[in-house]
Amino acid sequence: MNEKKLEERKKMIYGLLCDELYVPMRTKEIAMLLDIPKSKRQDLQEVLDALVEEGKAQVSKKGKYQKAEKVVKEGAFISHAKGFGFVCVEDEGEDYYIPEEYVGNAFHGDQVRIELLPPSKGKRREAKIIEVLSHDISTVVGTYEKSKNYGFVISDNARITQDIFIPQGKDMHAVDGHKVVCQITSYGKKNRNPEGVITEILGHRNDPGVDIMSIVRGFDLPTEFPEKVLNQATRVANEVSEADRAGRLDLRGVTMVTIDGEDAKDLDDAISICHKGDGYELGVHIADVSNYVQERSALDEEAKKRGTSVYLVDRVIPMLPHTLSNGICSLNAGEDRLALSCIMTLDAKGNVIDHTIAETVVNIDARMSYTSVKKILVDKDPAECKKYQDLVPMFALMEELSGLIRKKRMQRGSIDFDFPETKIVLDAQGHAVDVMPYERNVATKIIEDFMLIANETVAEHFYWQEIPFLYRTHATPDGEKIRKLATFIGNFGYTIKGGADEVHPKELQKLLGKIQGTPEEDFISRLTLRSMQQAKYTVECTGHFGLAADYYCHFTSPIRRYPDLQIHRIIKETLRGRYNETRREHYESLLPVIATETSRLERRADEVEREVDKLKKVEYMSRHIGETFEGIVSNVTGWGLYVELPNTIEGLVHISTIRGDYYQFVEETYELVGERTNRHYKLGQRVKVVVDDCDTMARTIDFVLAEDEDE
Repeated sequence: MNEKKLEERKKMIYGLLCDELYVPMRTKEIAMLLDIPKSKRQDLQEVLDALVEEGKAQVSKKGKYQKAEKVVKEGAFISHAKGFGFVCVEDEGEDYYIPEEYVGNAFHGDQVRIELLPPSKGKRREAKIIEVLSHDISTVVGTYEKSKNYGFVISDNARITQDIFIPQGKDMHAVDGHKVVCQITSYGKKNRNPEGVITEILGHRNDPGVDIMSIVRGFDLPTEFPEKVLNQATRVANEVSEADRAGRLDLRGVTMVTIDGEDAKDLDDAISICHKGDGYELGVHIADVSNYVQERSALDEEAKKRGTSVYLVDRVIPMLPHTLSNGICSLNAGEDRLALSCIMTLDAKGNVIDHTIAETVVNIDARMSYTSVKKILVDKDPAECKKYQDLVPMFALMEELSGLIRKKRMQRGSIDFDFPETKIVLDAQGHAVDVMPYERNVATKIIEDFMLIANETVAEHFYWQEIPFLYRTHATPDGEKIRKLATFIGNFGYTIKGGADEVHPKELQKLLGKIQGTPEEDFISRLTLRSMQQAKYTVECTGHFGLAADYYCHFTSPIRRYPDLQIHRIIKETLRGRYNETRREHYESLLPVIATETSRLERRADEVEREVDKLKKVEYMSRHIGETFEGIVSNVTGWGLYVELPNTIEGLVHISTIRGDYYQFVEETYELVGERTNRHYKLGQRVKVVVDDCDTMARTIDFVLAEDEDE
């Protein structure tokens, strides 16, 4: 049957299926109804099969045909700058593609109802939006553009494709170039822009710090504390009283230090260590923030709302007011402070053989920095060693025990991502003047090892108590991501043993060991990290894949993480004998909500930090347009090559800019291959690139291959 005839018959048969009087029938019955002879029934079957394939008809197990029922789902709309979009339906892996003509009046972030479209051969699932259920976004941060009698706000979020119309008198006297917060009053229609009013002017886009504040406000991060919260923080005592010390284990005579970055103000962990028999006694002492932040207080509600402190290149947005986090809740040297201590006895091999968790009072002997401890342990700096001569043996003991703890963790399969983080240096005007790797050193590793062992010890202790608790869990990686990683590293001659669905952390640890010291180390480490699931907070203790730990929680940072503050309350109730059935019921209802919400707030904080870093990296590279750099191909896609420079900055070489041939993307090996020259561009390959363009609005960097790469 030719295509024209097939379309005509499909239209006719579909009309029959849609008839109100039609009842489900078999092919034979439909043929009899339409008086189609036996010789033509094969043609009828072809038509029915085509309608089923297009999703217009459905066939029952008994072989009866009827019009396909509409499939309706609900989800969140994610718009795209080019007009189309996607709808993410909870608990479904793949999003639904929404063609531009079926977006309707939906606004980015809306909760919508969609109707699935008939499937198209070889294409992803498609749907059309049939109803907007609710609007998730009520404010937009963007740049104001003024006309004579009105203005527009151009959103910083590229997914919000429509400009927001601002009527005369609703602009707070904003001028061209002002970064503003706009409250949406109307979400617009097909041929009409959304409308809004300006509620806040952040400053001019060229003013120092306004670019970062625009990102912060775009993610709806709270930046100011309510007056009630500040007043409550001010009323907290500035020093530890005799009543505060009552009933606590007094450790003021025990030598202990804090070790943090030079700029740190909120010092919430201290370390003590000494020999105990053939082994060690390690004390991890954490500021008792819960003593000052009472459950359900204004301080507590605000901390819960924030979930975490956010660390940006030019500022910190704290979870608690500085009066607390830099004052009575900070373990400042020479001052009595309240703490919650995990004191562990470890044998000569680094095994924890006993532990005590106690409410304590401490007095820190010295406030140390990572740099200073490194000078003592690695550089053997004479001046630094003399300055802290009484503490040098203690630091040597820390290094010794840290090495044992790390060795044991590595033996069980813990994955240590030892690649440099990014340090972005700003000038007085807030402009990025340098971007460099920020290396971990011996001191950062010591603190990391001691915090991890304390977190594991506390988690295991409360797991066996069978008390409602908050755990930090990390699931086994998705099998598809591990298969993709295996393909990536295969280009370098590396392999991962075991099936993708049951990979053991030790295999990934072995991989990181093999690449240590190689040119591709940082790159493959990042790819491996990206293949992992996201860690989150849960009430179930399901283990931590990355650490190869059966028990893990966050106990060590109550100043900056709400889950830590919450579990401190649980710990103290059990220590004081106040935990009972009523409190069990309270925590069983409260903790699942806190786990979900703090995981969400943590992801939001991470995203803000990433976006600010991307912005500053683009700003930095915009000063280097036309300059040549050498980098490594960090990703290959159908639209081009991503190249990462040694300073961790990444940019795109679009496929259309690669000269001398037409390149095809080979998905199986993640390569671009020239049709005529058979030239390959693959992961890990070193290339020279020229900075071609930088877009601070989209936060993207465009590279082109240097001329000698095209030859």
